[in-house]
Amino acid sequence: MSNEDGMLSQEEIDALLSGDDVSGDSSQNTEGGETEDILTDIEKDTLGEIGNISFSNAATALSNLLNQKVEITTPEISYIKKSAMSDEFPYPHVSVLVSYTEGFEGTNVLLIKREDASVIADLMLGGDGKNPQIEINEIQLSAVQEAMNQMMGSSATSLSTMFEKRVDISPPLAEMLDVKKENWEDDVPDENLFIKVSFSLKIGDLVDSNIMQLVPIDFAKSLVAELTSLHDAANSEKAEAPQVNEASSQQAQSQGTSGGHTESVRAASHTGNENANRMKQPAANVQSAAFREFDTAQEEHSSRNIDLLLDVPLNVTVELGRTKKRIREILELGPGSVIELDKLAGEPVDVLINEKPIAKGEVVVIDENFGVRITEIINQRDRLQKL
Repeated sequence: MSNEDGMLSQEEIDALLSGDDVSGDSSQNTEGGETEDILTDIEKDTLGEIGNISFSNAATALSNLLNQKVEITTPEISYIKKSAMSDEFPYPHVSVLVSYTEGFEGTNVLLIKREDASVIADLMLGGDGKNPQIEINEIQLSAVQEAMNQMMGSSATSLSTMFEKRVDISPPLAEMLDVKKENWEDDVPDENLFIKVSFSLKIGDLVDSNIMQLVPIDFAKSLVAELTSLHDAANSEKAEAPQVNEASSQQAQSQGTSGGHTESVRAASHTGNENANRMKQPAANVQSAAFREFDTAQEEHSSRNIDLLLDVPLNVTVELGRTKKRIREILELGPGSVIELDKLAGEPVDVLINEKPIAKGEVVVIDENFGVRITEIINQRDRLQKL
């Protein structure tokens, strides 16, 4: 604030010299620039590294789930007030609330643009992601929720390794976040200020956008403080180890100097006793070991003990054929639907014992029941090994 005579105050001069933006940008500062000292540069770098490591594994999980190349780049850290979210997110987003149940106490929110969430939902439901449905219904929202569940599960695993303790999350809750509707604040944690961690998200050639993570200030600071304490403890252990070794060496050296003559006499006596003991011991008789043929021993053992297993019940399954279906195709099945199998008409069916194939046969009708006539069977040794 300027003085009454029009002169700049010392705070304004310091701000101009440091190049800080004092215009009150809601995405970087709160009113009056109060967020400037919330996180230091080291804390920002630490929080960014946590996000970088955890979301790199999350990208791998999402890539395997969508069968697309997924890239999530190094995050950018900034601040955002809850009152400014209507300006930051004027269009509908999918919000995913993640709560930690073990290892940490806190929540955070993932925000994904509706168009990007539609692509993820379409890929999850068996589509190609090129012509997704813009409006997200309950099924699509559930698909996005499952994708985020896999992502954040992998992220929690990374945090477990990073913080050297078990970290678990509750199943993420996905909702549509539209700041133009009433009570939209219920879909985000009850905080006035968040740290916004913005990642660049790329999914093949379908999505080139951002995914944002809103973290409460206290939760972010607790993560940074705990990781910093772990690093400090590890560095102190490394620094203490050489000192202990040096002290032990100096103690041994001083003991050797003070009692050098005595130790020399003891060493000479001990060496003489060892040499005498070696002369008294007879020479060892070393012979080559003899082994039976492995296959022969195994066959003899099997033939003796197989009788003990003859009354064990086994599951017999006759498999007509197999096929693969996407989730979308399964949901569309109904009475009268036809499922095409991977076998031709008249081709032998497979006979499986405990899900292990042992024979082939043809389907026959016995009275009013189906049966299978065995036409081909593998040899006894192979059947025994499969059982």
